[in-house]
Amino acid sequence: MSNPINIAIDAMGGENSPYKVIKGIEIHSSNTNNINYNIYGDQKIIEPLLKKSKIKSKIYNITHTENYIKDTDSPLTAAKKGKNSSMWLAVESLKNQASDAIVSAGNTGALFVIAKLNLKMIERIEKPALSALWPNKIGMNVVLDLGANIECNEKNLVDFSLMGSALHKSLFENEMSKVALLNIGSEELKGNNVIKNTYQILNEKKNSLFEFKGYIEGNKIMDGDVNVIVTDGFTGNVALKTAEGTANFITSELKKTMNSSLLGKLSALLNIKNLKKFKNKLDPRLYNGAILLGLDKPVIKSHGSTDEIGFANSLKVSEKIIKGKLIEKIKKNII
Repeated sequence: MSNPINIAIDAMGGENSPYKVIKGIEIHSSNTNNINYNIYGDQKIIEPLLKKSKIKSKIYNITHTENYIKDTDSPLTAAKKGKNSSMWLAVESLKNQASDAIVSAGNTGALFVIAKLNLKMIERIEKPALSALWPNKIGMNVVLDLGANIECNEKNLVDFSLMGSALHKSLFENEMSKVALLNIGSEELKGNNVIKNTYQILNEKKNSLFEFKGYIEGNKIMDGDVNVIVTDGFTGNVALKTAEGTANFITSELKKTMNSSLLGKLSALLNIKNLKKFKNKLDPRLYNGAILLGLDKPVIKSHGSTDEIGFANSLKVSEKIIKGKLIEKIKKNII
């Protein structure tokens, strides 16, 4: 048997933690093997939850600290006070080679600052990028950057293309990665100078990791013609929040319609299987786990408000990218 994967977990970050974190570990550990969990947080709260769970004692280790980063802490405050916090200790375990990846549902800004203070950037990558999974008609998109960098140059966007494709290949090894630049039009002359220059670079220099498909407009993201979508952090974050808001609007309106009359309730009952499929397609918990790409170790950010199902999915993402050798793929292909 190969060496086990060690996942560091900040157990105190996010809403309803550490309860949802321990439940998430329970769900994840029941569907996999050869995984160890290095749990960082308040042992007095965590240990009783573990004892009530079905998690085997031999697959976890608790490092006790009562100090944790609050959601209201600024990144600078977190960095100053956080050297004994659950988040800092979890990240530090990657630097010390005790863990292979970290998952935290805590303060996003603090996680990024602490990760950058403790971990090295991959050589020849200038900026990290925040990436996440979005569903499309036939599978899944990798989208980046989602907010780590407001302004990007051509080198950054080319790096994002490589890192996003490496992530896609790590998660979906049998699929060809197809990259597109998010733009205001599909014509070659559309967009600002950075986008147009990046287009030229990617179009002229072929890469074995991905196929470059040109531009994509926002209304085509879900079509499935491409699966790695690259943009700057400002545009990506706006697109992400718009997509999340639209998904929530559709599901809530559909639920209202189905419960508003006897006919609606009957229709819902008759179509329960199809409605369940539809709900799962838009369920953000099933795509939980944003990845900070560009550092020499995987850093995974679980949504702070997700539940145990969402947290378990972020653990699944971390497992897949370690097994898929994400960091090695980026190092091998970076220019």
